[in-house]
Amino acid sequence: MSRGQVLGRPDGLPGWFDPLLARVATCRTEDFTTLRPPAGGGRPSAVLVLIGEGDSGPDLLVLQRAATMRNHAGQPAFPGGATDREDADAVATALREANEEVGLDPAGAEVLALLPDLYIPVSSFVVTPVLAWWRRPHPVSPRQPAEVAHVARLPISELVDPQNRIRVRHPSGWIGPAFQVRGLLVWGFTAGVISTLLDMAGWARPWAPGALVELPDASAPVPAARGGAPDEVLP
Repeated sequence: MSRGQVLGRPDGLPGWFDPLLARVATCRTEDFTTLRPPAGGGRPSAVLVLIGEGDSGPDLLVLQRAATMRNHAGQPAFPGGATDREDADAVATALREANEEVGLDPAGAEVLALLPDLYIPVSSFVVTPVLAWWRRPHPVSPRQPAEVAHVARLPISELVDPQNRIRVRHPSGWIGPAFQVRGLLVWGFTAGVISTLLDMAGWARPWAPGALVELPDASAPVPAARGGAPDEVLP
C-alpha cells in the first residue's frame, strides 16, 4: 500500500494550501482507488498536479489531448507521461513532461508532495501524481500540437461549483465523477484525482449526483478504478 509523502512546505506558500497538504501527508492509495499494483510492479509514470493562483483565485493546470490522438482524443488530463531512463524520479518525470507538453518552467513550480501510486491495469502503468504549487505562473501553451490541443487553468471555485459537477457513463456501464468547466468535460483518472483532492482540502461543496452524461465514444478505454481511466498516461 502506497502513502502520500510531503516533501516540504516552502516559504510563501498560501495558507489556503495548508489543509490539503496536511491531509496528503496521511493519504493512502485506497483513498483514490481499490486497485493494487501486481507483485511485479508496473510501468512507472507520473503526472503533475499543479495548483497556482490567478485572477479567479486558486486554479489547476490541465491540458486537452489532441483530437487526432490514438488514445484519449480530446480528453483533458494532467501533464505527464511515462518515466524516461534519464529521469531521476517521479518529480523529474512530471516536470519534464510538463515542460515538453506545455512549456512549463520547472523553476517556477515548487514540488510539495507525492500522492500515493495509482495502478492502471490495462496499460500496466503505476502513476505517481506529483502535487506542486505554481509559485511563479507564466503563460503556457501546447508545445506538441500533435498531442496537445489546448491548455487551461481551471479555477477551483468553478470545479467545486455544484452546477459544474456531473457524472458520466461509459459505454461499458461504468459511472464516475466529472466536471464541465470552461468548455471542457473532465472525466476518468483526472476527474477522480481532482474530486478526491477537493474533498481532502475541504474545498468541495455539497452537490447532488445530478445529470448523467453518456460518453459518446464507444472506443474510449474502460475506467478501471474509482474515477480512473486505464491508460490515460501515454507511453
